[in-house]
Amino acid sequence: MGPADPSWAGLYRLGGLSAALFVLLVVIPVTLVFAAPAPPVDGRALLPYIAAHKTVYLIELVCFVGLSVPALVVFTAVSVALKDASRSMAAVGGLIGVASEVIALALGSSPQSLHGGLVVLSNSYAAARTDAERAGIVSAADALIAATNAVSWAGILTATGILLLSLAMRKGSFGRAVPVLGVLTGALGIVSEALRPMIGPAYLVYGLLLPAWFALAGWNLHGLGRRGTP
Repeated sequence: MGPADPSWAGLYRLGGLSAALFVLLVVIPVTLVFAAPAPPVDGRALLPYIAAHKTVYLIELVCFVGLSVPALVVFTAVSVALKDASRSMAAVGGLIGVASEVIALALGSSPQSLHGGLVVLSNSYAAARTDAERAGIVSAADALIAATNAVSWAGILTATGILLLSLAMRKGSFGRAVPVLGVLTGALGIVSEALRPMIGPAYLVYGLLLPAWFALAGWNLHGLGRRGTP
């Protein structure tokens, strides 16, 4: 790994820590699959599901939405680390990556069927006294579920950012494994996010590659931070 600019050592170390946090926020909800089944995609089934598994549902929601925060830092740190390798590619890749996470945070939702508004609707559904009230709440839930589980432009942009940054890494100090994994992750991610409603469990391949890339990128950022420390 090449020498790092000491003035950015703090950002590199923070990027490494953020990558570790990103991976942790992926692992936590994945392990919760053993505590509760995946959320349904039908409003009438999902609302009682949330009431019965509210803690698990909220943890999954917070983790999958919250991981955008450390991802912001990682994209920024990687972009800065590549500024002398491929300035234009690093700038565009970093900008797209950061924008994707800002969009994800603004949406505040994540497939499958994870949305804060659905928690409110679940409470209303439990308190409803008539079939007409429940039917109206179910219709509102179905609309939110459809929007949440639709093709995610934020996800497509995240994969695009990874692809561009990984292409820039070929001339940088991230070794060989990270750019190769990143190109594969980015290319597969674009397709997987675009076709997510149709590919079903096949999305898991990208779902495993994504935290792997963040882990390797974070490890390299940590090394850059240590080497750049005066």
